[in-house]
Amino acid sequence: MSAAFMNTPSTAPAAPLHQPSPGLWMLAWRRLKHDKVGMVSLAVVIIFLLMMVGSYTGLIAKNWSKEAGVSYANPSFMAGAENLEAVRTKADPNAIKIEPVDLSDIDPLAPRYKEWAERTAKIKTTETPRAETLPFGGDKWGRDVLQKAIKGAETSIFVGLFAALFAVFIGTTLGAISGYMGGKIGDLLEWFYNVFTSIPYILLILAFAAVFASSPQLAAYKGVPMVVAILAFTGWTGIYRLIRSEYIKHASREYVKAAQAIGASNSRRMFVHILPNVSHVCLVQLSQHVVQFIKAEVILSYLGLGVPVDSVSWGTMLAEAQSELVIGKWWQLAAAGISMAILVTAFSMLTDSLRDALDPKIK
Repeated sequence: MSAAFMNTPSTAPAAPLHQPSPGLWMLAWRRLKHDKVGMVSLAVVIIFLLMMVGSYTGLIAKNWSKEAGVSYANPSFMAGAENLEAVRTKADPNAIKIEPVDLSDIDPLAPRYKEWAERTAKIKTTETPRAETLPFGGDKWGRDVLQKAIKGAETSIFVGLFAALFAVFIGTTLGAISGYMGGKIGDLLEWFYNVFTSIPYILLILAFAAVFASSPQLAAYKGVPMVVAILAFTGWTGIYRLIRSEYIKHASREYVKAAQAIGASNSRRMFVHILPNVSHVCLVQLSQHVVQFIKAEVILSYLGLGVPVDSVSWGTMLAEAQSELVIGKWWQLAAAGISMAILVTAFSMLTDSLRDALDPKIK
């Protein structure tokens, strides 16, 4: 080989000395983007979250409590149907005719009643006439069912999301302490966990609800804060069990031993070194518990132990629809049921997609 050829400069670009490998979250996002069902579910969940924010800020459904239509107003696609209950308008030919009675001797104001009625009829009212139909129908008081469903989504999603956040926080903290520390502290937390899991879940929720409802000290926190606290205090057990097992497994890993060798404290090793490596479990559990808590809030509100009567959620709508079905008014049940079914299905499918995307065994 000639020296001239060897001295010829190379035109090929130099390879980078260090190309960082993608982390767990980047790999998970890449896998999730290729999952069409997961991306559609994520889009539906984001739409519902934006709907919740818009309802909370008053951008949408701010007039949900306004009596916009007649009682039990029909949906727009049922404009030709009768709105109200059938009323007999034909006079009974066998009815006994009652002659008018002069009430002047009994009530001295009786002669003025007719005059007052005529004067009242002449007063022009500014009340807006109620609509005969609404986009998705009306309830007993003429409120728009569609706006009620949007406002109910705000309450139900808020309760499910924040209760899941608090439950994940409680379960992760207790599970980290029990799994890493072990010993008597671990045994005490295990006993605490067994007490909660020995009681059927629905009975545990009802017991907490009864205690919160009857306590005068907690009267100021009744309503949505009470429901969030009940669900968080009763729903942390499953998260605790999973996080505890993960911490037992990671506590003996080399990176934890290295952190201990350089003088890292126990709290730093638990929540700075180990927690990022088990955070995918927390995220999947958060998504899963949002679904569970939304359904639990609906059950509590349906039983009258959830949100107060001056508010609205999907559970209160279903409770109202129970009596409406008897007279054939089904649209409030459909609005709340379809909304809840769409969100719960999307969250459940998103949870499955997240579990697959965050699985470190999948490359």
